[in-house]
Amino acid sequence: MTEIEWWDYDDAAELADAVAGDVQFVIESAIDARGSAVIALAGGKTPFPAYEKLAAAKLDWKRVTIVPTDDRLVPMGDALSNITAIGKLFVPKGARVFPITSDKADDYKAAGRAADARLQDLHWPLDLCLLGVGGDGHTASIFPGPDFDEALNGPKDRRALGVMPDPMPADAPVPRVSLSRAAIVSAKALMIAITGQAKRDVIEAAIAEGAGSPYPIGRVLADAELPVDIHWSA
Repeated sequence: MTEIEWWDYDDAAELADAVAGDVQFVIESAIDARGSAVIALAGGKTPFPAYEKLAAAKLDWKRVTIVPTDDRLVPMGDALSNITAIGKLFVPKGARVFPITSDKADDYKAAGRAADARLQDLHWPLDLCLLGVGGDGHTASIFPGPDFDEALNGPKDRRALGVMPDPMPADAPVPRVSLSRAAIVSAKALMIAITGQAKRDVIEAAIAEGAGSPYPIGRVLADAELPVDIHWSA
């Protein structure tokens, strides 16, 4: 049974402060221990206030590598590109922002294999993986569809893969590249940041259902070996 700790906040601003502080602590601890830190950050609107606060922190950013937990196969600079949004905050600070996609790709499977090959060169396991969760229970870009089983149950040394959601999300109807479940749950610290009662209800149901959950987040977290911190505000 996965050990879950919920952290509840009065509002999104308080959540952002807490998440930024926790991520900063992980980065500082990794730099102290190993001389560098490698973290994965979720896209989406919820965590970006925390990222803005984190970017203002006095850290040795040149020792920090940031990868997105997932990205859409769109050109760099596109509004749907997670790495573009993350890069705007952290590249000016001197961090190494590591894309897992390079451009719009016709062959999403090949894009996933290329991402996996590039990611093998980073230090693993991740020092931190910060996830978001969609209202449908997806996390990173682990969606129901033809690549769902591979994302959950592929080789343990596979870091990333191409994903074609089915049904395709209306707000971003494009294939993606996502970290695998194995890459996510092997992280030394695993956090989730969400807002709203509806998403809390989905996660609580998914965790209770475990490996049999219809929600991707439940399947991802099932039997995770390390405690998971979930930061939530209404």
